[in-house]
Amino acid sequence: MGGVKDYVNGSVSANREKIEYHVQKILELIGEDTGREGLLETPARVTRMYEEIFAGYSVDPREVLGVTFDESHEELVIVKDIVYYSQCEHHMAPFFGKVHIGYIPSGRIAGLSKLARLVEAVTRRLQVQERITSQIADIMTEVLSPHGVMVVVEGEHLCMCARGVKKPGSKTVTSAVRGIFRENPATRAEFLSLIKE
Repeated sequence: MGGVKDYVNGSVSANREKIEYHVQKILELIGEDTGREGLLETPARVTRMYEEIFAGYSVDPREVLGVTFDESHEELVIVKDIVYYSQCEHHMAPFFGKVHIGYIPSGRIAGLSKLARLVEAVTRRLQVQERITSQIADIMTEVLSPHGVMVVVEGEHLCMCARGVKKPGSKTVTSAVRGIFRENPATRAEFLSLIKE
């Protein structure tokens, strides 16, 4: 199964003409001349971009984990620094950063690249960082039934950096803790220590 990057948002494709029309109208309403050279193809470009950046709507994140494997490994597995890009559902402004996922298998593992694909499936839609963090942890728990899962998401939000409070460089960090990571401070500390290295 391909990653989310191999998918396009089918609703966008099916409504291409309507979306292009409305993008052009928005450009006009903010005072732009939609007949000038630099904007002639903008509605089509925005629509193609929406097919890609909202591809998560065309994917079931649970299925992205794909085939799992029986494996007796029951020690910590971490995939860190997974870069993501998403869109804030409040302002439709980009936010981006890194996701760190750790889990302790209980007999089932997923291919490591599938964790990165899961991040893409969850982030390529209108989102909030808190929900991304919880959804990744909950899907991992549901599909793999591990002893525990911990997810840390770092994000820089353009809705906070470029507008409103205008604090560029500020980062938001969220975490979701499930199973043994919640119950055992030493396990949680090991994960946090390893993602900082």
